[in-house]
Amino acid sequence: MSRPSPETETSPPDAPSHAPSAEGDACAVEPVPSERREGHSSGERGERLTLPIKGMSCASCAKSVEGALAGVDGVAEARVNFATERARVGLQKGRQVPVGKLAQAVADSGYEVRTAETALTVQGMTCASCVSRVEDALGAVEGVLEVTVNLATDRATVRYVPGATERTDLTQAIRDAGYEGGGTEEGGDRADVENQAREDEQRSMRRRFLWALAFALPVFVLEMGFMHIPAMEAWITDQVSTQTLYYVLFALTSVVQFGPGRYFYKHGWPALKSGAPDMNTLVMMGTSAAYGYSVVATFLPTVLPEGTVHVYYEAAATIITLILAGNYMEALAKGRASDAIRSLLDLQATTARIIRDGEAVEVDVRDVGPGDVVRVRPGEKVPVDGEVVDGSSYVDESMVTGEPDPVSKGEGDEVVGGTINKTGSFTFRATRVGEETVLSQIVEMVEQAQGSAPPIQSLADRVVRVFVPFVLATAALTFGVWMVWGPDPVLTYALVSAVSVLIIACPCAMGIATPISVMVGTGRAAELGVYVREGDALQALHAADLVALDKTGTLTKGRPEVTDVRPRDGFGETDVLRWAAAVEAQSEHPIGAALAARAEERGLALPDATDFEAIPGHGVRATVEERDVAVGAARLMERHDVAIPAGAEETADRLADAAKTPLYVAVDGTLAAVVAVADPIKESTPAALDALHTLGIEVAMVTGDDERTARAIADQLGIDRVQAEVLPDEKAAAVDDFQAGGRTVAFVGDGINDAPALAQADVGIAIGTGTDVAIESGDIVLMAGDLRGVPNAVHLSRSTLRNIKQNLFWAFAYNVLLIPVAAGVLYPAFGLLLSPALAALAMVFSDLFVVGNALRLRRLNVPLGGEQAVATA
Repeated sequence: MSRPSPETETSPPDAPSHAPSAEGDACAVEPVPSERREGHSSGERGERLTLPIKGMSCASCAKSVEGALAGVDGVAEARVNFATERARVGLQKGRQVPVGKLAQAVADSGYEVRTAETALTVQGMTCASCVSRVEDALGAVEGVLEVTVNLATDRATVRYVPGATERTDLTQAIRDAGYEGGGTEEGGDRADVENQAREDEQRSMRRRFLWALAFALPVFVLEMGFMHIPAMEAWITDQVSTQTLYYVLFALTSVVQFGPGRYFYKHGWPALKSGAPDMNTLVMMGTSAAYGYSVVATFLPTVLPEGTVHVYYEAAATIITLILAGNYMEALAKGRASDAIRSLLDLQATTARIIRDGEAVEVDVRDVGPGDVVRVRPGEKVPVDGEVVDGSSYVDESMVTGEPDPVSKGEGDEVVGGTINKTGSFTFRATRVGEETVLSQIVEMVEQAQGSAPPIQSLADRVVRVFVPFVLATAALTFGVWMVWGPDPVLTYALVSAVSVLIIACPCAMGIATPISVMVGTGRAAELGVYVREGDALQALHAADLVALDKTGTLTKGRPEVTDVRPRDGFGETDVLRWAAAVEAQSEHPIGAALAARAEERGLALPDATDFEAIPGHGVRATVEERDVAVGAARLMERHDVAIPAGAEETADRLADAAKTPLYVAVDGTLAAVVAVADPIKESTPAALDALHTLGIEVAMVTGDDERTARAIADQLGIDRVQAEVLPDEKAAAVDDFQAGGRTVAFVGDGINDAPALAQADVGIAIGTGTDVAIESGDIVLMAGDLRGVPNAVHLSRSTLRNIKQNLFWAFAYNVLLIPVAAGVLYPAFGLLLSPALAALAMVFSDLFVVGNALRLRRLNVPLGGEQAVATA
């Protein structure tokens, strides 16, 4: 049964609105809301839609699909990435375009939108009207192309576009129609769909190649042996006549031309008909010319001029076989290039153990909802994001942060879906599920980066747009020149040269040069916990010559710690720390928390504090063990008439010069101690800054600290420039000041309160801390809470851009040099003429060179990746 029309009403609008009864009432359910019946469109979810495209074999194929999608009414823009095989469609504001309409436009251009099929159980159906209602509900979901519902098996089979809809949308549509649905019985999982689609395509390409090879090999041996090996020519002539040999070659080549070679007609003819010829068009025309000429020479030799009766079956069959071989190897290489996405998707758990009525019940992870309590045992993956409510363990979070050391988790700590529980068992309450999990956000971010195009891509795009028409014109000109000025037999020379031009001038290498490098480079970055959101950021970062850093939470840990307790004569360190911590424990200030934490580390029991008083800007005081204890700045001591001896002032000055904040502790009006608190530098910060300097990048610090403290930290870390006493809302202006000197500035901040500065910078790098991804704040997100990712990101950016330039140079140079050779410019001087088969081999080599060069980025070492940095790209 095909999908019913969304407009078809299957029951009267005044149908009763209660659920189907056990007695078998005739589908007494609430009707499907009219807005669902009218069909979902991508506009209902936003202004952008991503479609997986099948069948593209070159960059000009992508341009054909782009043109077809852009021509759909309601589409504002379309962008197709050949490397990732995805189309990103932007809709006009307020417009709704059904996915089926977009899929049809792609089909009309000679390609396909990749679809998947899944089966859902539907409970509560009792009659044919129920079937129609469920079909209507599922058919109205965005991305659904076909629905079949079987009443006997209570099963709905849905064909849909992966990414345009999710399993939860389908089950929700069933529930909205008044039934219970779920329990995917086959397919449905995004990782499985993506992997299966790629594997199917690779198998199909392999099958076409082997089929072509089986028939082309005897053609090549017979024809080349007959033409170039005298002994073999004599043997063949003794066995069969030349005409019989032609018949055999015709039969074998016809199988290749219209069997495996039908692939090029299927994609090349619609592209030519739509006025956007692509690589498939070139292959189709080139092989058809060689095959067609050979057929005429075989069956109608008298219509050809004397001396031109030759066959080129070998050229047609070999060209198709070589290009299919190249497409197959390119598909395998692109599969390896997309390993980053696949490995991220593979991290997702498939099941979860939910606590229900005190018992652990195993369910599909997609059925976990917010608030569910989930149990995780040693060695298991954490299924979704949540907060630990009971138990403790160590969890491997390397997939999120890139950090190999397991992290301790206890009650109140957050855990991330996809991470691995190492030792203990714990339960947690689910807080983010489905597309809201950190892992899903990371996958979306990596996909977005891999599908984006840096500015350098525009050059290749402009060339590809006009390249195939240029090649067709060049082939026609080549044919004409040889016909007018070529030696006898002129028709033969003209045909061979024109076909060689068509075959050798493949735009694949030019079109894939940038996206394949971006794809592999961003994938390698993701393995290191560096997530790039856009290709623009990847290109801009390689030119960065100044990195500006926020201090608190970026250079430092972001939480103060007690570094020094210097008691005065007559007071012991333990007593001073107990009394000060007892007072500060009543305060909500971070310094108070630091003192309390230091006492806890020492195992000190804190006495009770009474008569607590907080004096803003000064400090705190309270009564502890019948003593009046005050903790605060010098002005608090002055307020309470506490004298500060010269020695104590000197101690405080030395601590301040060391980038620490000095505090005074007074007991019963007498100075008892000088205490220092500091926001400690992260252990990884010095190495990160050294690596940036090694890369030739100037480092600046932007902080709200006073000039004295800021300079002390800068001197300690070797920071080149300091902007101190900067309020949070002034950080963007500080970045603008850096840029005023013509510098390309990357700003590094925590991704939340530094958002204006991140936006102002040429590249904004947000420091994430596991669950606090802050994806929208920066162009690049570092999941680990340290700076080592910054030099790594710069190195990756530079290597990726260098790789792109290498690819583009090769792709352009290949065509610039070899098209004239294929046209025959070397023939008058050297007698050299490129055969169509060699042209096909050169074209395949060009594509594989570009892909292979990009794949080197997968092995790229980075400055702080635990290995010696090696320039491998």
